[in-house]
Amino acid sequence: MDLGITGKVALVTGASSGLGKATAQALVAEGALVAISGRSRERVETAAQEIGATGFVWDAENVDGGPTLLDDVARDLGAPVEILVCNTGGPPGGMPLEFDNAQWEQAYRSLVLSPMTLIRSALPVMQERGWGRVLNIVGTTVREPNPALMLSSAHRASMITAFKTLARAVAADGVTLNSLLPGRIATGRLASLYGSQEAIDAMAAAEIPAGRAGTPQEFAAVAAFLCSAPAAYVTGETMTVDGGLTQSIF
Repeated sequence: MDLGITGKVALVTGASSGLGKATAQALVAEGALVAISGRSRERVETAAQEIGATGFVWDAENVDGGPTLLDDVARDLGAPVEILVCNTGGPPGGMPLEFDNAQWEQAYRSLVLSPMTLIRSALPVMQERGWGRVLNIVGTTVREPNPALMLSSAHRASMITAFKTLARAVAADGVTLNSLLPGRIATGRLASLYGSQEAIDAMAAAEIPAGRAGTPQEFAAVAAFLCSAPAAYVTGETMTVDGGLTQSIF
């Protein structure tokens, strides 16, 4: 299938590794001109070189720097961003009541204010050009909360509502906004959580209906489709990529 994004400028945040990097690589393979951002200059430049993207240094907690990032990408890649993939690492876990106000505020900045600042700057240009795709990488815990991930789940869930609202506001302008919920995908983060491939395999056999963890490439294929021209009639949706793990029907 031709995804119709050849020459489109895309920005994937938090893409020096993991799902962000895999998504950026999938967009590059489809002919998009891809910018990736990350906090570490060394890591983002290495990742950019590996996948054929252009690297930019940006920390999601630098909320005020979001519009500047979009301007820099447009200048260096020759056109405004028409595909925006918001990917932000999660805050630390812990028991639900142990987080203090500073931790709640920090999570709000990185998971809500930061992507919303990018979106507010990017949407008017997309509307003017009559084409745009915005995708937020979230997590299945917004549907089936994990008590250890209170900060992440609460703030990411709020973005589901924001995306649904914005999707309706700009649908007639050719712009879509969707949320993608990864389950247990075989990234470095999953490996660090379980400690070994054997432990991941045992978990997957016991808990995931598909019997295995997903690959970053499988997740990225769905992400690339939602960023594509053929996905023009899909907006305001929240989609899981989890091998059947999530039991909720909504």
